[in-house]
Amino acid sequence: KDKVVLLTGASSGIGRKVSLDLGKAGCKFIAAARRVDRLESLCSEINSLSSTGIKLAAPLELDVSSDAATIQKAVKQAWDIFGKIDVLINNAGFRGNVKTSLDLSEDEWDKGFRTNFTGPRLVSKYVCSLMRDAKRGGSVINVSSIAGLHRGTVPGGVAYACSKGGVDTMTRIMAIELGVYNIRVNSIAPGLLKSEITQGLMHKEWLKNVTERSISICFREYIHP
Repeated sequence: KDKVVLLTGASSGIGRKVSLDLGKAGCKFIAAARRVDRLESLCSEINSLSSTGIKLAAPLELDVSSDAATIQKAVKQAWDIFGKIDVLINNAGFRGNVKTSLDLSEDEWDKGFRTNFTGPRLVSKYVCSLMRDAKRGGSVINVSSIAGLHRGTVPGGVAYACSKGGVDTMTRIMAIELGVYNIRVNSIAPGLLKSEITQGLMHKEWLKNVTERSISICFREYIHP
């Protein structure tokens, strides 16, 4: 109650579902993403559910792969909408094509890191700076992935996995650094789920391969029928 959330990657997948849940809970939030038309439709749907007539959701155009100055400006716009941000959810992400480390181009590598790692770092930097200066405290939730964990070896996803592993490391370090300002930093690591960024991967052989490589050999031996 009375909390304001900034959610990136809000227009589809996990972000859209979280947006709807925030709206149902009566939480005020800024839905940020690249596709403004989807955001406006989403926010209109959520605001129509408000029993008090108070605006709960506000759209914000934000491409987390943008340069630092653009992201800083967007964060300030987000802060000014409700006069504060209590919670940041770094959800925007980019899966990319399934390619081996030998076939992956530098542009694809850079895009993956720019969206999955550098973008969340910059958004966190500017949001948490405002939280610190306002002496309000707050919370950052980074949406990582099992691909970034040692048990989530995903062949064909080297840029995605490495960038998500970087998010987990960043989370641990920022949690230590920002605790003094009463800002909590945590990450969650969802497993494989069907969404726009994974729809091209959801076929039987790829899923079988990922499942086998995502569970340790030792664990598979224990659960073998």
